[in-house]
Amino acid sequence: MKTSELLPRLRYFIPFLEPDIMDWSMEARLLRWLTLLWLFAGLVVLFSASYPVADAEYGDGLYYFKRQLIWVLLGMVGFNVIVRSPLRYLLRFAKWGVWILLGLVIVTLIPGMGTTVNGATRWVSIASIPLQPSELIKPFLVLQSAIIFGQWRKLRWQTRFLWLFTFATLLGGILLQPNLSTTALCGITLWLIALAAGLPWLQLTATALSGVGLAVVSIFSQDYQRRRVMSFLNPWADPMQDGYQLIQSLLAVGSGGFWGAGFGLSQQKLFYLPIQYTDFIFAVFAEEFGFVGSAGLLSLLAIYATLAVIVAMKARQAIHQLIAIGATIFLVGQSILNIGVATGVLPTTGLPLPLFSYGGSSVISSLVLAALLVRVARESSGGEVISLQTRRASS
Repeated sequence: MKTSELLPRLRYFIPFLEPDIMDWSMEARLLRWLTLLWLFAGLVVLFSASYPVADAEYGDGLYYFKRQLIWVLLGMVGFNVIVRSPLRYLLRFAKWGVWILLGLVIVTLIPGMGTTVNGATRWVSIASIPLQPSELIKPFLVLQSAIIFGQWRKLRWQTRFLWLFTFATLLGGILLQPNLSTTALCGITLWLIALAAGLPWLQLTATALSGVGLAVVSIFSQDYQRRRVMSFLNPWADPMQDGYQLIQSLLAVGSGGFWGAGFGLSQQKLFYLPIQYTDFIFAVFAEEFGFVGSAGLLSLLAIYATLAVIVAMKARQAIHQLIAIGATIFLVGQSILNIGVATGVLPTTGLPLPLFSYGGSSVISSLVLAALLVRVARESSGGEVISLQTRRASS
């Protein structure tokens, strides 16, 4: 390939650059810009939330921020590739992605193979790079479940059994790490995709009851999960141990007031609030930007979800509709769950806030999910594209 032909194509891999974006549908353009806004806000908050602890631990306040930037750049390259790739090509890789990452989830359960952090073995190191398979599998889970449930009635019972067994094995593997919150989120997403696909109510009800039963068994068999639920009901009963994290989060959220303390001026992030740059980053955000900032973030999520629903409704194929639904649940639904935990509405879990929390696997997975949603929007409105340049010329 000649250099003159290669250089224009390389532009499509450069993050934040889309040469033909003005030819996209309105929904696709809005979702892309909202994703970038969401990502930018997350980086700003991560910079503030992680600086004190990074400075204390590594002597470099930018330690976590710089590493997050590297993951963001890699994620944006993937984002650009996916929004330019037809879904029919992406769907071909879905089952292989599920099986490979399922294998890595199982590897974390082998003694000595996984990396343990805070009592949970959820990571595996590849070339000294820590990866979290349960996060990276989310986009592939959306794609493959959309394929299976979208054509459920056309599939042979052997194929149905194979993938139901695969999904159950995946959920069981994540639960054994242990990671109840991600197991529940993945299970709920699969169930809602199946519901949207129109699977029989009897099967859905049986599956839901089985999932709830499994969660109850896990809570009562895992001491730390049971303590989390009890501390959520009354964190003040043990303010220095099990209830400490939630109390500090509530103090941070309440201290923000209406306008917030100001960017960088959170007091709770100064070694009062644990894991303030990951699971509880919203508490730092709420303290620094107050009710106004929190309302703005919730408004962004509401607009994002509304656009995603519009995209799903416009999709011409059932599988595309299910992809949009699954991506929305993982992005917006997980965000709502994280915020609910930080504000004491839900029991403490280990779910990160998408595009806010520190973590390479999380940010890459979130950007890929957002790219899938944008891609569905592009293909759903392919015949209704309104170019901004054409509009300007006509006006």
